Amino acid sequence: MDLEATITFPGGKRVDAELQGRTIPTDQPIAAGGQGTAPEPFALFAASIGSCAGYYVLAFCQSRQIPTRGIVLRERLRYEDTRLAAVELCLELPDGFPERYREAVIRAADTCKVKRAIEARPLFVVRAVPASHHE
Repeated sequence: MDLEATITFPGGKRVDAELQGRTIPTDQPIAAGGQGTAPEPFALFAASIGSCAGYYVLAFCQSRQIPTRGIVLRERLRYEDTRLAAVELCLELPDGFPERYREAVIRAADTCKVKRAIEARPLFVVRAVPASHHE
């Protein structure tokens, strides 16, 4: 299965990704010359990790009728110099969360597809082709 996005440049510092019938806008902060109308691409990258793990937590809880009220997933990106060195996900579970599911819900968050895609270290290929060429 392949997934293809079309990236367009609507003006200013904005860059849009068209993916699966949706347009995902990005922009740069005002301090970087953008208008700040949308998250910058790296913010979307970071949000995709946490929201993906959050989806797996949600699905885990819903399948067991465990209320999600009070559950919070916090994400912290750790840097060494300018290199992203670690992504930490901290799952805050409220009082009353079933103790027997504590480790299992952590494992559920750990199955996030975005995390697994990063861990797989995919090959990145960047090339230029004529405008009429599609692969």
